[in-house]
Amino acid sequence: MTDDADAPATDPHAFLRDDEILGPVVAEHGELHVETADDLFERLVTSILRQQVSMASAAATRERLFDAVDVTPAGIRATDDDVLRDAGLSRQKTRYVNEVADAFEEHGYSVESFADESDDAVRDALTAITGVGEWTANMQLLFALGREDVFPVGDLGVRKGMQRVFPDGDDLTRAEMRERAERWKPYRSYAALYLWRVDEDVAESVDEVVED
Repeated sequence: MTDDADAPATDPHAFLRDDEILGPVVAEHGELHVETADDLFERLVTSILRQQVSMASAAATRERLFDAVDVTPAGIRATDDDVLRDAGLSRQKTRYVNEVADAFEEHGYSVESFADESDDAVRDALTAITGVGEWTANMQLLFALGREDVFPVGDLGVRKGMQRVFPDGDDLTRAEMRERAERWKPYRSYAALYLWRVDEDVAESVDEVVED
């Protein structure tokens, strides 16, 4: 690990390869990348569909929804709720995607509109929308906006990875996990990608997220 935490290597992979905890994981999985998505609204709707259901169930609902509806703010707002329900959305998620559509239409949110905003400002804007919690906002920061230093400790897969890579991982609280993750600043998003790869089942789910 570099001695100067304030001056990390400019390459996140080189930085993490030098870490005694994640170095072996980086060596095993190669270079993983944090990138922006083409459409923030689509990505956010997809994240809502994934809340509290299996990946298979969410994928099936997503396919039906995207076949039935123009998944844009205007397209969602122009669609009768019964159509959304027929696509597999619960009553609650139907409300949530409508709330997201309203917010995007009102504020003009997009990947570009958030480009100069801080991570905290993005979280504040997104979590102000009914149905968007901290986990969902963090997923947008990481997988839609391509932010490099997001550590979504609220994600079960990240916590499973922490439990596996640290010798005392099973005993760590979320607060302690956040503290341990300080070693990976300013590339904690990359660290999260590697932590997700530690568990094979979790890795498959994250691959589905990345490939959407």
